[in-house]
Amino acid sequence: MNKTLDTLVSDIYSLAGDGEKPNWDNLSLYTKNCRGSFYRFREERDDSYEPRLRMSNIGKPARQVWYDIKKAPKEGLSGQMRLKFLQGDFLEEQALLLAREAGHFVQDTQKEVEIDGVKGRMDCKIDGVIVDVKSTSSYAFKKFKSGTLEDDDPFGYIDQISGYAQAEGKDEAAFLAVNKETLALAVHKIKVRDVRPRIKILKEAIEKETPPERCYDDKPEGQSGNRVLSMQCSYCPFKQHCWSDANGGKGLRGFYYSYGPKYFTRVVKEPRTMEFKLDALRHSSTTG
Repeated sequence: MNKTLDTLVSDIYSLAGDGEKPNWDNLSLYTKNCRGSFYRFREERDDSYEPRLRMSNIGKPARQVWYDIKKAPKEGLSGQMRLKFLQGDFLEEQALLLAREAGHFVQDTQKEVEIDGVKGRMDCKIDGVIVDVKSTSSYAFKKFKSGTLEDDDPFGYIDQISGYAQAEGKDEAAFLAVNKETLALAVHKIKVRDVRPRIKILKEAIEKETPPERCYDDKPEGQSGNRVLSMQCSYCPFKQHCWSDANGGKGLRGFYYSYGPKYFTRVVKEPRTMEFKLDALRHSSTTG
């Protein structure tokens, strides 16, 4: 009897202590892919790539995509952030190893697909369903666990996976979420969207000489009169360039809080916490 995604999580959990020997081919593939991820982590970043519209960014805001395509100045990846991405790679490979060991059919890993000239590489198919593996915080994991991602998808995950599925002629896809803090797993199935209108909008936007309007407004920080970036903007590598007019033209200011950094667009009252220097901006040969 063929297995389905409906039992994937419980099947993986049942592997612990089942007394069976691991499949050597599965383990070899896992270690090979983890080695590849680690080599990429150690390699020097190459900023000479030619940015393009791709499946992984069609769900992102138009202004952010415009900056990417035009090679606007952006923050470099810190060592800590690259470690975070490496951990995500390892967790993805672990999830696929466990899926294989649990008897589920994993195929088409990193298969390249294309729709309306936009290419991308899917994570895989599991039991015939296109699956994107996401390592998440406990906060984000709740959206996959409860099936509410459609209501709050700030990073455009649904458009991305819909592009993979639509290119393959599928009307269903799914996320396999891994809580990187607790290692809990969840499968969240979604109905595929038609991404062609989104692709058309982005293609038209990047043809223009000026960027689209800002993706998100800043917001008040309590009753102080200070204003800070939205959560979505705070994760954007182009935030300093985009908000260079903040604080009377002096640019963003960053302050540490117990729950993480905040980026201020206007400081009326000095925050009672430590200010930090923002990451250095990286300029491409195109922007100078």
